Amino acid sequence: MRTLPDTLPKHSIFVALLAGASALMVVHGLGRFAYTPLLPYLVSDGLLTLEQGARVATSNYIGYLLGALLALILHAPQRMRIALPLALIVNTLVTFAQVGADSYQSLLWLRLANGISNGVVFVQAPALVLEWLAQHQRTRLSGLIYLGLGGGLLLSSATVSWPAQWLSGAARWWPMALLSIPLAILSIVLLRRLTIQPQANTHTQSRTSLFDRASIPLFLAYTGAGLGYILPMTFLPSLAREQLPANDPLLSGAWVWTATASLVSIALWNSLGARLGDRRALVCNYAAQALGAAAPMIWPGAFGIVMCGVLVGGSFIGTVFLTQRLARTLHPHQGPRLSAALIALYGASQLLGPWICAQALESGATLTQCFGIGAGALLWGLCWTLMIPRTKDAT
Repeated sequence: MRTLPDTLPKHSIFVALLAGASALMVVHGLGRFAYTPLLPYLVSDGLLTLEQGARVATSNYIGYLLGALLALILHAPQRMRIALPLALIVNTLVTFAQVGADSYQSLLWLRLANGISNGVVFVQAPALVLEWLAQHQRTRLSGLIYLGLGGGLLLSSATVSWPAQWLSGAARWWPMALLSIPLAILSIVLLRRLTIQPQANTHTQSRTSLFDRASIPLFLAYTGAGLGYILPMTFLPSLAREQLPANDPLLSGAWVWTATASLVSIALWNSLGARLGDRRALVCNYAAQALGAAAPMIWPGAFGIVMCGVLVGGSFIGTVFLTQRLARTLHPHQGPRLSAALIALYGASQLLGPWICAQALESGATLTQCFGIGAGALLWGLCWTLMIPRTKDAT
């Protein structure tokens, strides 16, 4: 790949980061994770049961996996320029359609469609921006793209809680739908400005195996990350209702803690990766997440809920970009293809979480007990990360 001279204007870097960040805010912050704080309201409104809510979440994660696999097929830059804006438009339209989803079946299918479009964007937008930054020698800034995801989580908390007393049922999707429009337009316009230089020996690189002694432990660790984080990030507000008394401020505030931690921690993990190396930072990241997932079992009640929100919410985004950067260090010429493969694996492992949770709930387990599955998966990820070979750029 041809590296461009280090003379890039700062406003160009800002445009690239904003393009990716706004895309993630639309599809992941508003389109996907708004479902987490919405779920307790949808259950109390009688639109869903908790078991149905878990199945709807599983449907969304199946779509996410399908979208990531589709992005793997469409990883070439010329295809991404068509698929990425199209997926953003579809995702926004689906969020609008959810306003009229007044039954379990309709929401099930719409969340599947949301997941497919989300998977394409979540793979391609960061991959496109990462490649652009790498060509301009700014790879270490790539984690800042995910400020859009952290900001989207905080925005989703506000759009669910503030109008909660005036909206009910499917109409609770209105604030997310309205905010998605300008953000999607902004992202599409800015993404079109990013030009990726063609890579040398593209055909040879596309035939290079993604799996070898260096990368297999990374892929296995990322499997644990997908399964481990998804239970807290789907059911934490519902868990708060199980553990806390009525009218406790954390019933609506748990997701605020999670969203705030996710936003403010991105710069921390980005900095730790630059200082310690992405491999060492990733080990610390998995340890923090595992403790967070286990916190509601170790300290049932308000303290455990807050610890879970802060530690899992403040770490899971770091897992994504630290893993992506570490993978690119191990396979520097794989680019978007490698990103798509990792996200597809992430999607496959995370869809197991809500399914396992639904089965456990139907068998008489509590939601608190289900969080033990997430903690174990994250410890799995930590152990495999320690097995990744040390390199000059990944220590």
